[in-house]
Amino acid sequence: MSKLYQYLIIVILIAFSACKEQEKLIKTGNKPNIILIYADDLGRGMLGTYGQKYLTTPNIDKLASEGMRFNNVYGCMFCAPARASLISGMHDAQQQQWSLTKGGIYIKPANEINLKEISEKIHKVSKPAKEGEVFLGTVAQKAGYVTAEIGKLEWGFATTPERVKSHGWDYHYGFYDHKRCHGFYPPFLFENGNLVEIPGNTHIDCAVTFESESEENYKARWNMDGKKVYSEDLFVEKALSFIESNNPKKTNKPFFIYYPTQLPHGPIAVSKVDAELKNNPNLTEFEKEYATMVKILDNSVGQIYKKLEELDILDNTIIIFTGDNGHEIYTRQKGKTEHGRATLTGGKFNDISTKFYSEVNGDIFDGNDGMAGLKRSNWEGGVRVPLFWYWKGKIKAGSVSNELVANYDLLNTISEITNGKTVLGKDSKSYLNTLFGGEKSVHDYTVYASKFGPAIVTKNGWKLRSLLRENIFQLYYLPDDYREENVLNEQNPEKVEELKKILLEKCDADFKNGGMPKFVNPEKIN
Repeated sequence: MSKLYQYLIIVILIAFSACKEQEKLIKTGNKPNIILIYADDLGRGMLGTYGQKYLTTPNIDKLASEGMRFNNVYGCMFCAPARASLISGMHDAQQQQWSLTKGGIYIKPANEINLKEISEKIHKVSKPAKEGEVFLGTVAQKAGYVTAEIGKLEWGFATTPERVKSHGWDYHYGFYDHKRCHGFYPPFLFENGNLVEIPGNTHIDCAVTFESESEENYKARWNMDGKKVYSEDLFVEKALSFIESNNPKKTNKPFFIYYPTQLPHGPIAVSKVDAELKNNPNLTEFEKEYATMVKILDNSVGQIYKKLEELDILDNTIIIFTGDNGHEIYTRQKGKTEHGRATLTGGKFNDISTKFYSEVNGDIFDGNDGMAGLKRSNWEGGVRVPLFWYWKGKIKAGSVSNELVANYDLLNTISEITNGKTVLGKDSKSYLNTLFGGEKSVHDYTVYASKFGPAIVTKNGWKLRSLLRENIFQLYYLPDDYREENVLNEQNPEKVEELKKILLEKCDADFKNGGMPKFVNPEKIN
């Protein structure tokens, strides 16, 4: 028997084994619970599993070390399109299919909130989903799951109870306005469409702080008047309560929780600095506070994991951890750390030959893991995100995948896990086989939008990114150029044209569709 023939037999057996595992998932009737934890502005470099030196993230790292870690994962450029892409299973560089609203309409005292009136204004520009439209929540609902969304809103920068419900969530608790998410002490939140006041939180803007450090900003941040209850504490409490009340051992029905946390999106706000960081001489007070936000997120993951253990349902629960976009800088300090769009010396990057790197801008944490760029850009640091899948005893512990995947692939991966079916008409492709050691290569390429313009990355590592305002397209080969320092247009003109043609097609024949999305202000609609 030739070596090639032996190799083919092994490949077929592995693929067959993975398929049998999928069949078992569906046919046993013992469907796994699923918890999707969605971090906000979390650069993967902030995590211990990617080498973070200044703080530990043991609970998140546990998901990576005892599950499968994906290293080649793409989110979107920033919050609103990332969430819409995630739950709809569609990429964000095509002609705008989402009606996105500006935030701010809910920044009022609780007694001045007229939910019916606000909803009517929003629905004029952002109607609830049409009957038959499929979203992440509806996929699970149709498979017999009870579903929940807890935390930050998942559509546009302002939403309504009707829209949330139309996306497939049986239970919902959290924010309806993105601008309010910039503070961590909300005077009210919404639970299943009902306004719920939070006693002790008195700031209309949820006590939003400032992104840069100064003596005045420090005092304002640590003035705790009207700041009694931290939003993440409320969210994790609701998640634990939902798990307990929907324990499948009592209900005979699996659950799916989508947990889009605010953390560690700034501006920075914490009630105390984590003990691990308090006496670290290498960090400023501002940096300790930011790192504490990451620690709080890690602690939330740990509490959820512990609850599953206590209820003896961990073995039949999948925990997925990922994020919306790449890293962002919230520790802006004069002479030490600058925002991602300016240098420490006061200049600006041209994003052609000069761009953000952690060492250039003073990001001591190297939150984008050594990559170029930040949130909103089409550099790798702006869109690469962590992704870990944990399922005790089912997904091989310590496994690593370098397969090209995107967060919009979660829809069809979860669809195959929950009901064995693929949702047609979506950009989303399932990588279920990968999770069980089977056939790989889900995508030949992925595309995404940015404030600069669209980009395309192939499974072999070729990347073409654009800067539309200058009509510039730059070719990189990522396997040899992690930091995107070597433009290869002259050496590979055919590859430039090949990828440019595909990218234009995926942008629905207009590269501008891969730029910043349009937002409508519902308060200005008559």
